[in-house]
Amino acid sequence: MKIEKRNGVPVANWRRLAISGCFAAALSLHSGSAAVAEAGDLANAEQAAPTTPAHMSEAMRAAVRKVVVLPGGTPASQATTGSFEKQTAGLYGGAQAGSSIGQGVGTEVGPVSMRIPIPILTYPGALIGGIAGKTQREIQAFRDALTEDLARAASQPLTNDALASDVFWGLRRLPNLDAKVMTPSAPIPEDTDAILYVGLSDITIDVQDDDAVITTSASVTLWRKSDGEHIFEDEVTYQDRDTLKNWTKNDKALWHEYANFARHYLGREIAARVFDRVELRQELKPAADKSIKRIKKNDWHGVSRTVTPTLSWELELPAGNNYGAWASGADKAEIVYDVEIYDSRRLVYSARQVREPRHTVEEALDACKDYRWSVRPSYNIGGDVRFGEWMRRGSGTNRGQANVGRQASEAPAYTQDFALLNIKCGSR
Repeated sequence: MKIEKRNGVPVANWRRLAISGCFAAALSLHSGSAAVAEAGDLANAEQAAPTTPAHMSEAMRAAVRKVVVLPGGTPASQATTGSFEKQTAGLYGGAQAGSSIGQGVGTEVGPVSMRIPIPILTYPGALIGGIAGKTQREIQAFRDALTEDLARAASQPLTNDALASDVFWGLRRLPNLDAKVMTPSAPIPEDTDAILYVGLSDITIDVQDDDAVITTSASVTLWRKSDGEHIFEDEVTYQDRDTLKNWTKNDKALWHEYANFARHYLGREIAARVFDRVELRQELKPAADKSIKRIKKNDWHGVSRTVTPTLSWELELPAGNNYGAWASGADKAEIVYDVEIYDSRRLVYSARQVREPRHTVEEALDACKDYRWSVRPSYNIGGDVRFGEWMRRGSGTNRGQANVGRQASEAPAYTQDFALLNIKCGSR
């Protein structure tokens, strides 16, 4: 199966500094010289919604009922032993055992060279590329700050183990899918239908003048155990941008926020593309509620004077949905919703299986603060659960920019098209 990489989004007129790496137990790394990547126009890339693959077919999904999630890329050969019901080493029971690479990674920009020990399983290699619009010292400091941060396995969310865990927690909600997450060294149960390999593939930094775009990519392969066939392959990316100064100030706070959102987005997007998403034509938008005042009659921007506002929304399924026989007769009364609220750094509130198209927040939000919120519909399809797209401001399917951010300090890429909610100062 041929998979289009990078979600079809060109990164244009930017000189690329690439942190490239082979995320595996052994790395063969090198530092490189200056290179320049030219493509399209960034403004056009921001205006065009990503062209993501739909998802794995329903027929293939139906054939997989027991799946093991493994961190890392697909190995050349697999050894499968054990029983699905047999207890095996869990992800946190030994994922780090044997994963210490014990090598240094050459990191070089211009004449400056250093070596850093890599004590974690997944790590990008040398940062290489051309330098444009900034002094070598500034770019070197930027590279070094991210390199040192990525080397701290205990505090770094961007690892294959962490990503695999997120994918697993996304899949475990599906009633007819028995999912397990294991270490690469654990015996694979004999009655496993398929193995889902998920791993970070690279991190790139595109720099021009004062701005830097950071893109994190993850690969996903579903390997059918019965015949060794790769039945689904894809690559998912998460991207945001800001100035070099903003990325590194306050002890790299913005980079840490980006890393958390990158892992969050990549994990749930992988689970959605492989097992739980349907792509119905839908019109989903915020609805009026007395606890939230619209700003300039904008449904997507509201202000509340209560720390427990009621979020309301409207869902329409236009005629012509040909996803399946069930779609044309979908009963809106049977649809339930997931609700999520984010601040600028993380997910702060969620509610599941909401029966009505409204929800009163049950845990007080903070006053004098901005939040982003969204909902997604959940459908029951013959005993299987499938999820629609998250509500976001955009064209057609409300998918908006999805994983491409305009500026990290304004809103993380994942939530930038979600509805904006401001809790007024003094709210109770």
